[in-house]
Amino acid sequence: MIVNDTVLIAENKEDLQNLLNIVEEESRKKGLELNSKKTEVMVISRKQESPKCDIFINEIKLKQREKFKYLGTIISNDGKTNREISARTAQAKINFQKMKTILTNKHISIKTRKEPSSATENLF
Repeated sequence: MIVNDTVLIAENKEDLQNLLNIVEEESRKKGLELNSKKTEVMVISRKQESPKCDIFINEIKLKQREKFKYLGTIISNDGKTNREISARTAQAKINFQKMKTILTNKHISIKTRKEPSSATENLF
């Protein structure tokens, strides 16, 4: 059994370590093991520099991240959304560039161009 994309949220380092210890212990009882290489920590703070947060699984210190992607959304340690907005804008630009030849092709009817998914189905 594999469990991915689990998030633990705590007010402070001690509470987070306690939560993680409980999850680790309960997982072990069920025959599961937490992967310290794939488990990471992030502190969300309004401070200029994010505080260090030493959290451990079985005495192995977890990597602390400044940002990561969770369920398709970029979360950053400053709590701001500008990285997410930039990433989505960049993805929209890439998608538009892929569709540009179809959207600007005068040989394809306007009706078809208004529905890009049907336009690509008809062409490919």
